[in-house]
Amino acid sequence: MGTEFDVIAAYFDLPSSREDVLLGVGDDGAVLRVPPGYVLVVSTDTLVAGVHFPQDTPAQAIGHKALAVNLSDLAAMGAQPAWVTLALTLPAADRAWISGFMQGFRGLLEQEGVALVGGDTTCGPLSITVQALGWVEPDKALRRDAARPEELIFVTGTLGDAAAGLHCWQQGIQTPHSPALIERLCYPTPRCALGTQLHAYEVRAAIDISDGLCADLGHILKASALGATLYLEHLPLSAALQAHLHQHPVALEQYPALNGGDDYELLFTAPAPAEKDLRRLCTALQIPLTCIGHTHTTPGCLLQTPDGRHISLSRRGYEHFAPAC
Repeated sequence: MGTEFDVIAAYFDLPSSREDVLLGVGDDGAVLRVPPGYVLVVSTDTLVAGVHFPQDTPAQAIGHKALAVNLSDLAAMGAQPAWVTLALTLPAADRAWISGFMQGFRGLLEQEGVALVGGDTTCGPLSITVQALGWVEPDKALRRDAARPEELIFVTGTLGDAAAGLHCWQQGIQTPHSPALIERLCYPTPRCALGTQLHAYEVRAAIDISDGLCADLGHILKASALGATLYLEHLPLSAALQAHLHQHPVALEQYPALNGGDDYELLFTAPAPAEKDLRRLCTALQIPLTCIGHTHTTPGCLLQTPDGRHISLSRRGYEHFAPAC
């Protein structure tokens, strides 16, 4: 297989046309140029086999997802992604696995115009840590504590597909719809192009949905000292998820669009007058956008059903150190 440095040279020393990379892979650290008048935004996520993805997940899917979840964090901050570092822990130096991983990782790098500028490789249980770096003007970063009362709550894409896909994978459920759901689990789409433009449309508060709609909206509500009402009939579901739920109905507390994770869609609030322009922007970017509720000063998160009932929602989502683990 060769030495660690042979592996780095073969798979991770990627060419980049970015002029802001003054020194990248191969030294003790990267030297990067942040544009004048901007501040740096940094996000780090670790993915562990058996926790964040099933042990038998294809290497290409792991590579894509490891990068996508970090770029999604930058999108939720309104930041322009620029650079990433990659720390890869492997049980063995398997060239075929590394090649597949980098196919997924590099494909998204090139799609988003981001440069890999450093990292580390080591031997141990499979885990991947990615640090993503980008920039934003100091007063235009999107924050969890910036939502205001009587704003509309919007979400991109559809909700619940990834959680349903994981359920199909773990339970061995094979239907005409399960491949589409599993695809959403393995290949999330970071909404970078939208995130960088939201501030211009009066959006101040945003988050990406990683632990589930209720949990992640709860972070915004807690930080902004607000409550919210969501409309059950407005939650955007894909055709595949609707068909899956028809065949495998669940109780409301297990409803994947509310409590399922790994969607990596953007959730944000905006004043009602901005809705028309936001819809025009998302149409131009070919990103589905749905208004799912509104904020208010009354504490708590309520779900309004089609018959007019209001159900109190728990903000709890996935927790790494919950007692069950």
